[in-house]
Amino acid sequence: MSADDQLSVIFAALADPTRRAILARLADGDATVTELAEPFAISMPAISRHLKVLERAGLISRSRSGQWRSSSLQAEPLREATDWMERYRQYWDASFDRLDAHLRRVRQQQEPTEEDEGTAQ
Repeated sequence: MSADDQLSVIFAALADPTRRAILARLADGDATVTELAEPFAISMPAISRHLKVLERAGLISRSRSGQWRSSSLQAEPLREATDWMERYRQYWDASFDRLDAHLRRVRQQQEPTEEDEGTAQ
């Protein structure tokens, strides 16, 4: 799979608030499916489907130890997504810097000069 295709899979996985909440929970440490399902009012099969999407995106890994199946956060794909977004952050930072400079120029042009203040009296 190409890097662009993998980014699509990552962003699709991140598009769902339940999956983002699962990732946030896994940032605190490994968890079982039951632990991950606790805060949600959805079925275990639905949680399992969310975990499969996250696993397919490479955002989590799952392991089995006896009857327990735990999940772990895999942060590298998040770095790939962040790196991709970084160039757009740079674009917006530069755009806001240009807007800030423009607003300063406009403000300076609107401030009365000492001459203007003297003639107004």
